[in-house]
Amino acid sequence: MDAQEFVDTISSENKTALSRLGSSKALYALTGGEMDEGPILAGAADRAHYAFETVDGWEGDAFETTADTAREHYETIADEHGDHEPGERPAMFETLAEQDETAARLGGLVGWTLVAKKTFEQLTGFFVGQADPQTSQVFRDLGGDIEDLRQAALDALAEDGDWDAAETAASAVVQAAYEDYFETLEALGVNPKPVC
Repeated sequence: MDAQEFVDTISSENKTALSRLGSSKALYALTGGEMDEGPILAGAADRAHYAFETVDGWEGDAFETTADTAREHYETIADEHGDHEPGERPAMFETLAEQDETAARLGGLVGWTLVAKKTFEQLTGFFVGQADPQTSQVFRDLGGDIEDLRQAALDALAEDGDWDAAETAASAVVQAAYEDYFETLEALGVNPKPVC
């Protein structure tokens, strides 16, 4: 397997989950139903904070780069938000934190980037809809960083070679994010299934 085949495999295996995580309902789930600028920025800041917290201290260039980038993302989003205090750690990062082998951690990172890219696309779209081009550009730029982090993880995986362990972890991270999304929407009385 190579890097592109790996991404294609994870995307195919988790097609439904990633499609729904890329829908407008994903922001509704992110904020617990509060579709205003403040809660959306707070939810985005939470994601960046826990991405940094989870991988900080893991050994390897890809992990160090991810931690540095996620910290920068947190600072950028928190600055947009104003006064931010992190909330509960999302299930996706609980699952990522459980990985203890290098290949599984790298695979988990790839899974996270697939979810994060979808989130940043929705965040960009939200602020475009709010006629806030400055903030929408911020999230567009952050989404570009996520693609660079995915490539760094894939490059490291190509050297490690344990694609099977990475595949299992990547799908586990995506599915944890999806289950969180699904359960949150159901609790809010919203049907999670239709894509909108």
